[in-house]
Amino acid sequence: MPLTLKPVTPDFVAEASGVDLRQPLAPTDIAAIDAAMDRYAVVFFRDQPMDQAQQVACARQFGPLDAGLRKATGAATRFQYDELIDISNLALDGSVADANNAKLVGTLANQLWHTDSSFQPLPIKYSMLSAVTLPENGGQTEWADMRAAYDALSDDMKALVEGRTAHHSTFHSRMMLGDDKYTPEQLNRFPPAEWPLVRTHPGSKRKLLFVGVHCDRVSGMTVPEGRLLVADLIEHATQRQFVYQHTWRPGDYVMWDNRATIHRGRRYDLSARRDLRRTTTLERDAAQALAA
Repeated sequence: MPLTLKPVTPDFVAEASGVDLRQPLAPTDIAAIDAAMDRYAVVFFRDQPMDQAQQVACARQFGPLDAGLRKATGAATRFQYDELIDISNLALDGSVADANNAKLVGTLANQLWHTDSSFQPLPIKYSMLSAVTLPENGGQTEWADMRAAYDALSDDMKALVEGRTAHHSTFHSRMMLGDDKYTPEQLNRFPPAEWPLVRTHPGSKRKLLFVGVHCDRVSGMTVPEGRLLVADLIEHATQRQFVYQHTWRPGDYVMWDNRATIHRGRRYDLSARRDLRRTTTLERDAAQALAA
């Protein structure tokens, strides 16, 4: 059965069906999903519960996998695969983490508007999140369409941001929440990455804003000016008309394009179990070029 899409809006977010992501995908299915991602930026599948091996195998069909911040922190994982990223409030033994567990800083940081791994000078492409266990209330995830947000900028604002770059630092966003106990070695392992504030998506060819909470300064501006500009851009991009909120069900599998969106998790009771697992891919051709 071919991939079937049910758009949420004409150009942003679609529900997909017709393929079993737990089985190897045909090249035509991969191409159809890539085309859907270029158009809609966020694509979600219902009723596709996955074990760890299935999720990693599925994600690898879309590009090389990246472990993100764990490469700097060396944090232990409860998973069999280093490429699986823990988006949960669970301790290493699988129990709900105590309120004083340092792990919860990352959980709370996910509630800030961000792009996965923009703090790396790597060509990040998709993230994919599999829902295992969910709280009764809260814990939704929201995505903002950065293409539509760019289109809606005033001409004056477009002129202001065009040609500027921003530094993206994962430690900047973590330190905002009081997480400042990093060694010099860890800080040096992930120096800020610099990205244009305005990018062109390689698939859709649409211009988009590339900004989020990891941004700590903007080229050609003082630090205060740059941070205020970033705050203004995030406020603009996350107006309701640009945002989709996903209410999770167990077995949901959501893919999104980090080059076209920012996202955040929503508040929930941290004493209630919430277990989601993420994989993140690099752009295949660019990643191969970096390795050469």
